[in-house]
Amino acid sequence: MASKEGKIAVFDSGVGGISVLRELVKCMPGENFLYFGDSANAPYGGKSPEEVCDLTIQAVHMLLSRDVKALVVACNTATAVAIGRLREQYPDTIIIGIEPALKLAADRYPAGKIGIMATKVTLKEEKLAHQLERFPQADVARIAAPGLVKLIESGVTEGAQVEELLNKVLAPYVGKLDALVLGCTHYPFVKPVVAKILGEKTELFDGGEGTARHTRKCLEQAGLLNETDGSITIENSLGTAKILEFSYKLLDTNS
Repeated sequence: MASKEGKIAVFDSGVGGISVLRELVKCMPGENFLYFGDSANAPYGGKSPEEVCDLTIQAVHMLLSRDVKALVVACNTATAVAIGRLREQYPDTIIIGIEPALKLAADRYPAGKIGIMATKVTLKEEKLAHQLERFPQADVARIAAPGLVKLIESGVTEGAQVEELLNKVLAPYVGKLDALVLGCTHYPFVKPVVAKILGEKTELFDGGEGTARHTRKCLEQAGLLNETDGSITIENSLGTAKILEFSYKLLDTNS
């Protein structure tokens, strides 16, 4: 039986989900969070759906053995591939996935030109296709950014390498987008660079805040919201001091 004092586990393919963890902590400062990033196997975006599903289930099985009252899958790729399987396997656990903030962008620009920048797996999955069907008036461009997750995982979130990669990816869309959806939880960490390239006329969206609000609502409905003094524990499959130091640094940034 889950208790209020139980942890909220947050899982990601690496450090990207820390952008979601930041929003969760802001929304629920009294909760105890256990974050696990699978950087040893990152990036997930270039793997097969079967590989992603297996890695996700393996990590979640480990997390749910540790006094966890809810799980947030803070990885768009893992959500797209594995969320259904996880809910089947753990029907009594609150399991929340993240998805690209397409609804927010489409509500703001119902007939606009919207870009969604995500990993190849996320862009190809049926889950995104079903989302797109809900907004037939929007003109949506799917934008892959190969190498960006790997760069961020290596500790690079600004500077010449990031700018060169993003300039190459976004050049065809400068001045042409009303909105860009950051469809990977790693991407908010390079948001300032994206904003600089695309300019003020393109509004940026990501799903972190909405996911945090939804998690809070689910806990409230289950009578499991904890509003005492919260804690944050970050773990990573790499297990190095460097990746943990970088993770806590990302948690404290405001990009």
